[in-house]
Amino acid sequence: MKTAGVKPMGVRIPRPPPEIQKMGLEGVKYLRFRDGKTIKFGILDGSKVEEIRGTPFDKFQHTGKKFELRELKLASPCSPNKIIALGLNYRDHARETNMPIPDEPCLFMKPVSAVIGPEEEIVYPPMSKRVDYEAELAIVIKDSIKDIEPEDAASHILGYTCLNDVTARDLQKKDGQWTRSKSFDTFCPIGPYIVNGIDPDNLKIELYLNGKLRQSSSTSQLIFKVSDIVSFVSKVMTLLPQDVITTGTPSGIGPMQPGDVVEVRIENIGILRNRVIAKD
Repeated sequence: MKTAGVKPMGVRIPRPPPEIQKMGLEGVKYLRFRDGKTIKFGILDGSKVEEIRGTPFDKFQHTGKKFELRELKLASPCSPNKIIALGLNYRDHARETNMPIPDEPCLFMKPVSAVIGPEEEIVYPPMSKRVDYEAELAIVIKDSIKDIEPEDAASHILGYTCLNDVTARDLQKKDGQWTRSKSFDTFCPIGPYIVNGIDPDNLKIELYLNGKLRQSSSTSQLIFKVSDIVSFVSKVMTLLPQDVITTGTPSGIGPMQPGDVVEVRIENIGILRNRVIAKD
């Protein structure tokens, strides 16, 4: 499937592991969409979405119902129990901020009440005078895990998606810790799809603000790779199906204002687009 607006970046993506190919899961794009008051899971097939009964995190059935993607309102592609985030996990971002390379992942959390989906609005809180974008690759956990090793991580990942780690930068500096600055409602856009069968450690990642490129890097710049991150977090806490681990942002972070449109674009995944609005 060719993702609208995202051109191939010229990075060679290795074939997925044999176990993924055998399961027929190469390149599957899962999503959630609104059907009236109900949110359902579906699988993207070209320009159409096939509804499934159940979830990708358990056994599911194909219902046979198909919808045009352009006619659907997408929700966040999963409903996490928690969002674990990493600070300072790109080498270019460490250089940008003149910070030393960390010895181990620096973890913080965002509340599930911050989650919104594609095309939903980021609300600029009156409490803050500077709200920043942060483009990130997010990992979506497939099943319940604890104390796993890096070599076992891939089998416990459903796939990958885009995430914008929206941050009230002035409050982050004022507080000296990150809870308030990262936790406002709407400060965790996720989407549009969960994609598997791709190499997460070599993807082009970009952010556009009002159509202008602001961040451009590759997940090859990650200090801690995906398998190591999942293992590390699992040794701190039990991870559950639909939990999200977001892997940090590259250089180029900057402010947004009400009226701005921000897009996180990740190669082979898609575009997460949201508009910033002022709080009523």
